[in-house]
Amino acid sequence: MHPALLIDKAYKAWLTELKDKVRNAQIKAAQKINTELLTLYWELGADLVEKQATSKWGDGFLLQLSRDLKIEFPEMQGFSERNLKYIRQWHLFYAQTNQQPSDEQIRQQVVAQIVQIPWGHNIAIITKCKDVGEALYYVRTTLANNWSRSVLVHQIESRLYQRTGKAIHNFALTLPKPQSDLAVQMLKDPYIFDFLRMTEAYNERELEMALVNHVTQFLLELGAGFAYLGKQMLIRVGEREFFIDLLFYHTRLRCYIVAELKTVEFEPEHAGKLNFYLKAVDSQLRTEHDQPTIGILICKKKDKMVVEYALSDIHKPIGVSEYQLTQSLPDELKSSLPSIEELEAELSAIGESEASLES
Repeated sequence: MHPALLIDKAYKAWLTELKDKVRNAQIKAAQKINTELLTLYWELGADLVEKQATSKWGDGFLLQLSRDLKIEFPEMQGFSERNLKYIRQWHLFYAQTNQQPSDEQIRQQVVAQIVQIPWGHNIAIITKCKDVGEALYYVRTTLANNWSRSVLVHQIESRLYQRTGKAIHNFALTLPKPQSDLAVQMLKDPYIFDFLRMTEAYNERELEMALVNHVTQFLLELGAGFAYLGKQMLIRVGEREFFIDLLFYHTRLRCYIVAELKTVEFEPEHAGKLNFYLKAVDSQLRTEHDQPTIGILICKKKDKMVVEYALSDIHKPIGVSEYQLTQSLPDELKSSLPSIEELEAELSAIGESEASLES
């Protein structure tokens, strides 16, 4: 490099900007290639279904086709017999949306979405989802959150689709639309904390510490938009001090989220205390740019009728969900369960960086 340019700030700034543009162009090119390839797969899948239905080429058709395509296009991946079967399965799976002529527009919308995610993601979705509705939920959520394949598989196996929006809440009565609808989709029931390693006799403090110590996984389970602000957050009301278990800010809902943890069955007084915390946060932290603070009470067990009674006369938005832990631990982990002191030591090393973490 020219010696003068090595120290020229304007050149270095422009070079950094140019590198970013090149990288963005590479990403867009890769995305376009993926879309073009999957569009080809979709058309090939339609041909495979049609040819196997109308021809008499027998069971060896796909194997022969695989060999012929590999000879003609040796540089291309994806023409193995196994992948050709996936291509056919993929088309058949989504063809369920095109059973009537009026469904043609719906089919086009579906195809426009599924060709935007990588092929490995598509295979995971069609092999693990029961119907098109569930599959499209994961397609859209993958696009919205840029999930890796491993994260996608984890979310499917944890039954995210079945859990989303299923918590008991009073949002319809306490929040305006569309805020209430968005808040409903924020909740899950139950929350799956399968990333924790807890002893049988854990208490609320230990559960809280374990979740914060695994804040990245915790935020992933909570969902997109959650930004962690802290644990045991101090609020003063009158001459007394109170401590909120966990405080978040939701970047999409634009509001504070107060989360309370209970390692016991839900009791009506839990909702009353959370309502008190919401009032305090609204009064002391919320600004004119923030939407009303929302409460999430995550408990070990709940009686639906008791929860509905408890929330019926509360005017602050609250949702109540259960949580589940891993049912069993591998033998090699049982002897290495962290103590509460070890968790606190690890947490102190995280420091202020936690506050900037967001799903």
